[in-house]
Amino acid sequence: MGWENRERGGPYYTRSRREGERVRREYIGSGPFAELCASSDNVLHEQRELERLEGRERVARREALAEPLEELDELAGVLVRAALVAGGYHRHKGEWRKRRDA
Repeated sequence: MGWENRERGGPYYTRSRREGERVRREYIGSGPFAELCASSDNVLHEQRELERLEGRERVARREALAEPLEELDELAGVLVRAALVAGGYHRHKGEWRKRRDA
């Protein structure tokens, strides 16, 4: 998207759009219509950028909220393992089993 100046004539506005894997440039023109299209494209671009930033902020908030829960989960795991060991259990191939001699 942008204004271009060629050797002949004044500035004109073009916009780029994707068609499949190719990017095509669309000639809009010059004058008041081109200025209107350019300002409209700028507003749409800013809206998309704000949506991206809001999405990143949501992810950061979610990660910040999940961090204490992950720590709590880890501590609960430690307590469970300690209770099982104190109760006479041991790990055998990933499973907790009661010791025969306990």
